[in-house]
Amino acid sequence: MGLHSYEELTVWQKAMDLVAEVYGLAKLLPGEELYVLSDQMRRAAVSIPSNIAEGQGRSTTRDFIKYLYIAKGSKAELETQLLICVRLQYLTQPQIQVAKGLIDEIGRMLNALIRSLSNKLS
Repeated sequence: MGLHSYEELTVWQKAMDLVAEVYGLAKLLPGEELYVLSDQMRRAAVSIPSNIAEGQGRSTTRDFIKYLYIAKGSKAELETQLLICVRLQYLTQPQIQVAKGLIDEIGRMLNALIRSLSNKLS
């Protein structure tokens, strides 16, 4: 029994939760960051489930893996942006804790999925 839709992937579901969390955090940033850091954070967050979905919709496993790596890159970008927010004292460590937990979990899930798909190619 195979996967019918990206929506069935737990990693995609977690990434969607992360998007909602990041949108909430972006609202807490100062007004001068509205079109800079908050925009980048939202784009990076949206990119994660979007690339998972696009990759799953591709016709080959190799393409799926490629898009999962792009999602990993967006995950790292978002994590960095959240740490910048803490460093600039726009957000606190406790405020980013839920997002950070999701980012870590999504990272582990992406690694496991990439490993699993790569083993099928071997």
